[in-house]
Amino acid sequence: MAERHAVVLAGGLGTRLRPFTTSLPKPLVPIGDIPVLEIVLRQLAGHGFDRATLAIGYLGELIRDAVGDGSRLGIAVDYALETTPLGTIGPVVRILDQLPETFLVLNGDVLTDLDYADVLDGHAVSAAPLTIATFERVVETDFGVLELEGPTVIGFQEKPTLRYSVSMGVYGLSRATLSRYVPGTTVGFDELVLDLLARGEHPRSHPHTGYWLDIGRPADYERANQEFADMRGTLLPGG
Repeated sequence: MAERHAVVLAGGLGTRLRPFTTSLPKPLVPIGDIPVLEIVLRQLAGHGFDRATLAIGYLGELIRDAVGDGSRLGIAVDYALETTPLGTIGPVVRILDQLPETFLVLNGDVLTDLDYADVLDGHAVSAAPLTIATFERVVETDFGVLELEGPTVIGFQEKPTLRYSVSMGVYGLSRATLSRYVPGTTVGFDELVLDLLARGEHPRSHPHTGYWLDIGRPADYERANQEFADMRGTLLPGG
């Protein structure tokens, strides 16, 4: 089996979670009694990943102190320091020559029961330049929604339920996909997707119907802590 390598994005400022992230980087905020980054790394190890590179920036020394070389968590860990913000994909481009042909990229604050190996293995056998793990978000609208053509009302829905497929912050990537970008420049996930679509190179979706929360949103962070005791066996089998 080829090496399974993950790049974990752990360098953000976590501004949406302040004041929790005033003295802690967001990947170290606790879910129950465990930092979310530790949950992520233990899951990667459980799914057969050999190595994780942590892209660190804001308060990165605290992440180094907490994680070390990863041996305690069952996965080899190294670090890539981001001295200036490079977006979601920029930190990966900067270390591209250190990565295998296919690899996983994920946010360091993802809370999910997604099988990370399935995402990477599915990407590796596909012809897609990018695989995006997706989740269906349901939004209940509190208002009557009008469809307009100029000033004329041509349609109406009373409090419709809207459904969106959203990115979970977990991606299967190939080195060839990122090789056209210049190391050290800022590259956002949105820029990558729009560039691919403009060239007619369509990303692939990996739908997930299990558990997922974006703990960068305060409401979801609170929910995660409320649910963790019941979800612990699912998120951390044997833990």
